[in-house]
Formats: sequence, C-alpha cells, structure tokens
Amino acid sequence: MPESIINEETLGLDRYDGNVFVITMRKAPENRINSEYAQKLISAFGQVRKILGNESEGAVITKGNDAKFWCTGLELDEADTNPYANSEGFFPLLATIVDFPFPTIALITGHTFGGACPFALSHDYRVMNSKRGFISMPPVNLGLHFPGIGTLPRLKLHPQIARKMLLEAHRWTGTEALKDGVVDAIAEPEKMFDVAMEMAKKWAPKAKMDVYGILRNELYGEAGKSFREISYNYARRADKPAKSKI
Repeated sequence: MPESIINEETLGLDRYDGNVFVITMRKAPENRINSEYAQKLISAFGQVRKILGNESEGAVITKGNDAKFWCTGLELDEADTNPYANSEGFFPLLATIVDFPFPTIALITGHTFGGACPFALSHDYRVMNSKRGFISMPPVNLGLHFPGIGTLPRLKLHPQIARKMLLEAHRWTGTEALKDGVVDAIAEPEKMFDVAMEMAKKWAPKAKMDVYGILRNELYGEAGKSFREISYNYARRADKPAKSKI
C-alpha cells in the first residue's frame, strides 16, 4: 500500500515501495497551472528530495487523476491581474524538474496542451495513454512566447519533430507521439500506471551515486538555465502574453 505524504483536494503525493513517489494532479477541471498550483507542485518535488536525501535511489511519477486530462496548460487569465504569474510559478516549476536529482516520469493520462508540453518534456521520460488524448503545443497559434520556450523541444526531439511541435502546433495521438519520439512508451488506460511504475523502479537506482541531476544538465542544462533566468524576475516581464486564449 502506498504511504500518503500529501493528500489535498488538488494534489496528492504518495510513496511506493520506499523510493518511488507519485504526484497526482487533481485540480479540476483540467489540471491547468497557475502560480499557486505551480508552487504546490514545486513543494511536492521538494518534499521528495528532502525525504530521500543524497546518494539515494528514487524516482517521481507525475500523473493526472483520470484518463481524460493530464494537464491543459496554463491559466492564461491570471496574467491579466498578475503580469509576473509565470515568473512566480510556471518557469520555476520547469527549472525545478530539469534540475531534480532523481529520475522523473510524466504519466500522460490524457489531453496535454500548451504549457503542459514543456511541463511534460521537462521530465526524463513520458508514458502516454494509447487510447485517448492529444499532445499539442500551440504558441504559434496563440501569439505566445517566453525566452527558452523552444529549448526542450530542440534538445530532446528530432529537429523535424521539434518544428512540428513549436512552429506547426501539431496534435499527436499516443501512437503518433511514440513514433515521433515525443513519448517513450504508450499503454492502455488500465495499464498506464503499471508501465510508469515499472519504468520508475528500473531507473530509480541511477540516482544512487548522486550525479543524476548533474549529468542531466550536461544534456539539457541550457533549458534549465533559460528557465532560471526568467524565474522570479520582477524588473521586467519576460514572457509575451497570449493574444488568443484556449
């Protein structure tokens, strides 16, 4: 049985088999991220890091609470009243995951749109629902931009696939996403969790020597640097707000 670490209405954190932690997003209706919720997610990752400590095996799975949605991006309306919303929440969240010292897995239970794409790509591995849901990143359709928005697609995906994501706003099904290398595995809804857990247990031991995060930064450190540079930045607004909202 899992051990419950956080059990809130909008977020859960459970510990499985000692060193695998599962963060469950349950922010109705579609797990959209605002600055407050991003900070809750950051806190959950921070608790895992403190519980495990240094030179420990461990991994984190971030999942949705049902098979319809994983996350449909950001609450764009928040920027109307707080122009620094992303600097206070979303950008630090991406930086936290890219710098996290343990393997991370995004269990993409359903629809994944907009800012949810870099959120998913910030994880080391992605498991997607094979039966339901699309993944799409449409800033080109929304007139939206922030410095570093293209780093994770460019660093983690084939150039033509990164182009499809950032410049064409392509919508992938699970099968298409696996073929293009956007995700690492697909599974039927009732088997998704088991696939992600198997992956977590397989790679958790790689953190034991306390260099996992350091080595990840050798691969994707440019992304982490970009996100840190625009986090908690109040001197000027770093991002270009969307002209159209979804």
